[in-house]
Amino acid sequence: MLTPVPSKPHTSLGRVLEALGDVLLEPVAVGRDTRRQLGGVVIHDPHDDAEFPAQAVVLGVGVRESGEIVRLLHTVAARGATALVVRAPVAASTELVRAANSSGVALLGLASGASWAQLAAMLRTLLAEGDVGDVSPQTLGGMPSGDLFALANAIAALLDAPVTIEDRNSRVLAFSGRQDEADPSRVETILGRQVPERFTRELEKDGVFERLYRDQGPVYVYPGDGYDKKIVMIRAALAVRAGDEVLGSIWAAVDKELSEERTAALIDASKIVALHMLRLRAGADVERRLRADLVSTALEGGSGAQEAIARLGLLGQPTIVLAMGLIEAPDDDLRLVAERQRVADAFAMHLSAVQPRSAVALVGDVAYGIVPMPGNHGDCRERSVRVASTFLERTGRRVAAAIGIGPLALDGSGLRASRDGADRALRVLLTNGGSKRVIAAEDAHIEALMLELADLSAARGDVATGPIARLLEYDTKHQSQLVHTLRCWLDSFGDISAASAAAYVHPSTFRYRLRRLAEVGGIDLDDPGDRFAAMVQLHLLPRVERPEEA
Repeated sequence: MLTPVPSKPHTSLGRVLEALGDVLLEPVAVGRDTRRQLGGVVIHDPHDDAEFPAQAVVLGVGVRESGEIVRLLHTVAARGATALVVRAPVAASTELVRAANSSGVALLGLASGASWAQLAAMLRTLLAEGDVGDVSPQTLGGMPSGDLFALANAIAALLDAPVTIEDRNSRVLAFSGRQDEADPSRVETILGRQVPERFTRELEKDGVFERLYRDQGPVYVYPGDGYDKKIVMIRAALAVRAGDEVLGSIWAAVDKELSEERTAALIDASKIVALHMLRLRAGADVERRLRADLVSTALEGGSGAQEAIARLGLLGQPTIVLAMGLIEAPDDDLRLVAERQRVADAFAMHLSAVQPRSAVALVGDVAYGIVPMPGNHGDCRERSVRVASTFLERTGRRVAAAIGIGPLALDGSGLRASRDGADRALRVLLTNGGSKRVIAAEDAHIEALMLELADLSAARGDVATGPIARLLEYDTKHQSQLVHTLRCWLDSFGDISAASAAAYVHPSTFRYRLRRLAEVGGIDLDDPGDRFAAMVQLHLLPRVERPEEA
């Protein structure tokens, strides 16, 4: 019997409009009930019939015509969506309002200049507010725990100025209302959810960040000091600290320097912001640990696997396991851990965009993704290879990772076998040093088998025998390269030109060495059996060249 999983609190449509309505979203036809709950973010794709998460917000990328919007409203309503976002401007025509009301789906417009990617990220931030930990109402400093948007609005009221809360990298974590009262630079920052790079460069050049992280009071940035002409209001900035650690900063767009009372209010507010940011960080850590435990338990296939699969929302669904590992890793242990987590988070975001019910977690050194595979099972391998390849293409060579893909698991009982297949495929990729970055278990079967035979051989202490042993002994005694010559020849399928190039010698020299190794090793290179035996030994004992070549 499965233990019931308590449902998490969902974010309401009204909450999203309150947080994002000033700058990013405008209501077109939302009706009177803004208490409707939102449960996930989906990008509309007319060719994808994958299941929506419950009460989804659908991003209608590329949908512009009124008739197309009307049809999409009814389509997403049939799939349980709560809201549809299309690119503004959208006229609230009678036809659109009637369609929104009859479908029960709220229609919103995305402001011109705002990116769909940033909207999706901010929506996911809002929708994740109640995902982790104790779901009972809690407050910190009188504000709902972790609600940075509500806190930004409270600080804005205290300072009578629009406010942003930013992290150490000048990314906007939350912003208050009344941003339309600020200057064009602030609007650009909100739309991009990041302080423009040209502005941060100027701030760094003028030592603003240095003063911000050093001083205990507000730091002021004045327009006209060589900054962008879009900045026409004074910025009052204060670092957010937890002890000696700087977590981020608060930025207010003001007409003049803050009074003594408002300065004190800002300093007090920064302490509350620090508590909320620490709570959010702790919550993210708890969520990762919980997700890692569930994914690990599901993949192990033991007694708790079925319950873990149910809690991940994957019970009864065909799935495929993807295993991702780093090809090149930082030498520093702390950087290595951070890099693995960063890549795993990016992998999770990618898979959730492709298939919202995907479950991803970093388990040990490997990031595992359990990806639902609805629809035709015949092409699931091709689909999963495409998903993995797309991720690595988007991240580029900055992410030196490889992804092994397991076989299809028709239900939870097959997850262990899919994980084993993904692990074997990943090991092949990592052993080959990045010559390929994605491979399915079926395509890596022989190479994986050879690696496992090599493990068995090493465990038994096997050493080279027959011709390979004789060649190895000769190389050691005479400082020659007969084993290396044989390897190059076998790897080149007997092509002298290719083999001599691989050995970096002239073809005539290579032919001489080939004749010599046949004599010394007592191997008939024309005999398929002798060639196969030599190939197997060289694969199982890959470090048999002389020491300086190994």
